[in-house]
Amino acid sequence: MERSNEPRILTNDPSFTAWGWAVLNGKGEVLAIGCIQTKPEHKKTRVRVSDDRTRRAIEIVQELLRIITKYKINYIVSESPHGSQNASAAVMIGIVAGILAAIGECLQIPIEYYSEQDSKKALLGKKAATKDDMIEAIDRVYEVAWQKVKYFDEAVADALAVHYVASKQSQILKYMKR
Repeated sequence: MERSNEPRILTNDPSFTAWGWAVLNGKGEVLAIGCIQTKPEHKKTRVRVSDDRTRRAIEIVQELLRIITKYKINYIVSESPHGSQNASAAVMIGIVAGILAAIGECLQIPIEYYSEQDSKKALLGKKAATKDDMIEAIDRVYEVAWQKVKYFDEAVADALAVHYVASKQSQILKYMKR
C-alpha cells in the first residue's frame, strides 16, 4: 500500500452499526468524512447471527481499507471501544476493537486510542455531554459538511472529537503539525 509523504490521519468513532470516520492532514484540516453503517439482516436472510456479524465486520473492513488506500493514511487515532449493556453488545465491541487493531497491525499503521470522556473533557471541559453538544463544539473547531442525518453527524462529530483530543495530547500529532 502506498502511503502519503504528508501526514494523513484517519480518526474513528468505531461502532458496529455506525462507524464514524474522518480523514485529516497534519495541519488538522478535514479532507473527508463518512459513516460506515451496517445493519443486522439475520432474521430477514435466515442466517445465523454469527454469520451475519461476520458479514457486517467484512463490510466495515472493506470500507476502512478503501479509505486507507484512497487517502494514503499513515496514522490512525480512535475512540476506545467501550460500554456494553449485554453480552451481544460486548461481542460487537470486541469485533470493532479487533478490526481496527488488525488493520493497524497488518498495514503497519500506528494507532492511538482515546476515551470518550477524554474527548468530551478536551472539547467542552466536562466528561458528560449530549450528542448535540458535541456536534456544536466540533462545528466551532473544524470545517465540516454536515449531512443533517442524525446518526451520521453524531458519528462524525465523535470521530473528530477524538482527533481534537489527540491533537492536544499526542506527541506524534504535534510533531506532524510542523
